[in-house]
Amino acid sequence: MITDSLEIDRARFEAETGWALKPEGACKGSVCIPLPEEPGARVDVARLAEAMGLPLVHDAEHGLWAVGPESLGGRALTTAEAPALVLPDLAGNSFELASLRGQKVLVYAWAPY
Repeated sequence: MITDSLEIDRARFEAETGWALKPEGACKGSVCIPLPEEPGARVDVARLAEAMGLPLVHDAEHGLWAVGPESLGGRALTTAEAPALVLPDLAGNSFELASLRGQKVLVYAWAPY
């Protein structure tokens, strides 16, 4: 999430980070991080980032802040489950990544920019 202010609307924080702020803490899927207190309608991004262990960086030149992504337990990913992905194979037929469930898969992505 990128913002120009450390105090933003709760709804914006939830929409842009994917974390739902509930009485039991910040939750995403089956993961909940307890918070010292439930945030109100406006949230202090720096306090939430610290409580949740989210990285927070500041670009003073442009007046912007960047939050996240999460790395629970020091891991880069919170889950090893890949999203639903359907792409054409070399013959032009649809190929679903989910057809390889249970197998180790390397997804290589390249962009020419």
